[in-house]
Amino acid sequence: MTWLWLLVLGAVLGLFSLPYQALSSLGLVLQHDLWLSSYSISPVAVALVFVSSLALVVLGWGPLQGARGGGLTPVIALQENVSGQQASLLQQLSLQTQLKRLPLMVFTHLGGLTVGIESPSASLGASILLAIRRRWPQFAPLAALPLPMLCAIGGGAGLGAAFRSPLLGVTYAIEELGRSSGRSLVLPVLLLSGSGAGISIWLGPESSSQSAVIGALPLSLWPYALLVCGLCTLLGSLFVRLLVPLARIIQAALQRHRSVTAVLIATGLSGIAIASGGWSLNDGSLSLLPILHGEVGGESSTFPWRFLSSLLSIASGAPGGLMHDTMTLGALVGAPPTEWMMLDGASQAQLGAIGSVSLFAAACGTPLFCAMFVFTLQGDPAMLPALLLCSAIAASLAVPLRGASWNERQALHHAE
Repeated sequence: MTWLWLLVLGAVLGLFSLPYQALSSLGLVLQHDLWLSSYSISPVAVALVFVSSLALVVLGWGPLQGARGGGLTPVIALQENVSGQQASLLQQLSLQTQLKRLPLMVFTHLGGLTVGIESPSASLGASILLAIRRRWPQFAPLAALPLPMLCAIGGGAGLGAAFRSPLLGVTYAIEELGRSSGRSLVLPVLLLSGSGAGISIWLGPESSSQSAVIGALPLSLWPYALLVCGLCTLLGSLFVRLLVPLARIIQAALQRHRSVTAVLIATGLSGIAIASGGWSLNDGSLSLLPILHGEVGGESSTFPWRFLSSLLSIASGAPGGLMHDTMTLGALVGAPPTEWMMLDGASQAQLGAIGSVSLFAAACGTPLFCAMFVFTLQGDPAMLPALLLCSAIAASLAVPLRGASWNERQALHHAE
């Protein structure tokens, strides 16, 4: 009966993830219609970015400050068995905290801040399992699990349900959330996220991503692919190195002059959106998915604006993580503008995928999960060996350059 209950719980996770998916889809629609489909920039579009960003920062550093960020820090900190911190960590994973995060997510996606729904979805999954266990402590499928393992299972299942990929949820649970639990996570995460993914496919927004047919990376492109891998490793490490001090600077400024700093952040994000023609907004799907399928994913100047916008969004406490940001940045580096190199669509897609997985793995340090995420978005099995190899290379080379990952630094800071 345990497996049946896990399938039911997975369906619950899938239902709860639907509002997050709807918000993400709404943000992309607004970006496309207000920014990318017109020849001139609408004052309404600029005002929406400014007002939403301002509201996010004011609320996130004021009455809703406990709901800032993606919400995964307590899940990761729990794995370290920090003495005396468990009650505080569990409070941050309450459903009340998740409800507080929802308005911040509304402003995030209305205003086009660059983070995606990956971390909030994982945090929501952990919170739901915790809430069920609190309400029914004798519920057999959850009662015997240690709290760190329960949260890791819920986090992986929440992400897998939101992105309709049980395998993605399993790799994330093992590599990032529950490294000490190992294979004991696999079956429950598969059952939960499999059921949740089914609900998401049935009731959620229609997926805009179709599998690409681009073939294996040819030998003639391997030298350039390895060059892209090395460059994206440096950029992924630099991203984390810059993000950490920027977050500290913004935190200090907001604690001293919250209103003024919030206006400056909203002005900066709005200015970047104007300078990029809208390509710096939202989670990058409108750049990432076309590039992975061999199509145009933005202007040649998109990269620096997205880099700045991603740093500012995450450092300001937007409810999300580094995943889509770093994948999009890597894809923009890997797939050079057609005026620079004469490549066909398949080659553009292959190199874009290599760049995407390399920068992603360098920043996050989870090579298997990173490779599986890019593979899930691109969908061609012929590219999987190259994705796995470049992801492993980037993650290994980045360790001495990057130091601890963003999530690890957040968990360490929380423990202190």
